[in-house]
Amino acid sequence: MEWEIVIGLEVHAQLSTASKIFSGASTQFGAAPNAQACAVDIALPGVLPVFNQGAAERAVRFGLAVNANRADNINRQSIFARKNYFYPDLPKGYQISQYERPIVLGGAIRIVLKGGGEKTIRLTRAHLEEDAGKSLHQDFHGMSGIDLNRAGTPLLEIVSEPDMRSAEEAVAYARALHSLVRWIGICDGNMQEGSFRCDANVSVRPTGSDKLGTRREIKNLNSFRFLQQAIEYEAKWQIETIQDGGTITQATVLFDPDTGETRAMRTKEDAHDYRYFPDPDLLPLSVSEDLIAEMRRSMPELPEQRRQRYVSDHGLSAYDAAVLTVDRELGEHFEEVVRCSLKDGEPLAGADFKLCANWVINEVTAKLNEENLPSSRLGVGGDTLGHILRRLREGVINAKTAKDLFYEFWDQARQSGYERRGGHPQLVDELIESRGLKQVTDSGALEAIVDQVIGANPKSVEEYRAGKDRAFNALIGQAMKATKGKGNPARISEILKKKLAL
Repeated sequence: MEWEIVIGLEVHAQLSTASKIFSGASTQFGAAPNAQACAVDIALPGVLPVFNQGAAERAVRFGLAVNANRADNINRQSIFARKNYFYPDLPKGYQISQYERPIVLGGAIRIVLKGGGEKTIRLTRAHLEEDAGKSLHQDFHGMSGIDLNRAGTPLLEIVSEPDMRSAEEAVAYARALHSLVRWIGICDGNMQEGSFRCDANVSVRPTGSDKLGTRREIKNLNSFRFLQQAIEYEAKWQIETIQDGGTITQATVLFDPDTGETRAMRTKEDAHDYRYFPDPDLLPLSVSEDLIAEMRRSMPELPEQRRQRYVSDHGLSAYDAAVLTVDRELGEHFEEVVRCSLKDGEPLAGADFKLCANWVINEVTAKLNEENLPSSRLGVGGDTLGHILRRLREGVINAKTAKDLFYEFWDQARQSGYERRGGHPQLVDELIESRGLKQVTDSGALEAIVDQVIGANPKSVEEYRAGKDRAFNALIGQAMKATKGKGNPARISEILKKKLAL
């Protein structure tokens, strides 16, 4: 029997407010345990919650972002409820959340897959809630420690429809959502600090069936790699269990990255088990038209809009456009590179967008990945790289020299702690001039060099004329070596082909 995997994700995005959702305590990460837990957070008798408007503003921004800047999916009045359960790190014995009337209903996220295909993932809802504290086990013998610094931190829980059919699609969706919340400035997306956490609901069913299987929820996945590994293992386990005659029981499971396996933690609760009811200490949350208008005015160009612009206006592939919009800073860097690569008087429409895209994707992102850096710590500013590419487009330098200059500027930035990244266009020209890096384009000089190479490499000449293209590349290499890497490769190739045809 063939099987289909069905996946839905619940993502908890920590909102970027300075204080908690119902108290004035700080949300800053890294403080000593319980140093940022005030009377409201630890539920001392008689305290009352006071709502943080900044959390509503960020939720509204998200609602606009996932609904093409329309506001018909934003509830003008939503209700806070008490979700009752008993954990040691939940001081009140309940979590303030939203249930029947969340602040955002519906919306969609468009994902781009590795093969270039696209798919729309529908959203069920996004609701505001407070985070719980944290139980600590590692440093305690025979007991657990409780850190309530995180208790009361504002979260936006974003729930998808079960529209994903593979771990690859789930990761693509999680990455797109991660990019979006950072792009619109509502969450820093730091997965190591728990600012962006995923729960994956996974089930399987026979291919062609429209009936959903029994799902198991994999909790607290804090990396895209773990998300993929957990889903792949869980789906395989469920299929094998059913094929061996077993049944799947709805449950909450944890993923162990050391073993690559999931294991059941508890039987999965249903909504009625939490005994939701409206919180009597909090009035309904009203979202005004003025607030929606203010959030719409402050909304940047969204990743999906920018991707479409790159494809339709600049002729980039869907894949290239997706990479360049993976986060806002990288996209802004690309646009600065394009602007600064323009020749004197050249309009933006004449820019070589593909050349600039290739450099940002293949060189810039490679260095970021190699050194494990965020896009905020680019080693070469867009003005500097753009000027290097301008000189490349003008034929002043060749591609090898351009790369050498790029790596040199990046190394300088690394040595200075990435504090000096931009402002070097003039220095680019000074280095080209002082080091004699201008490429040789004079036809007479290049013809003389090509004649020398042909005379010194009769075997390669013979192999090329016998149909071996590799020999031609070897001759090009010899000519470039003779020019000390400063020859114009395209011109050398043209001259070489002409002479070898004689």
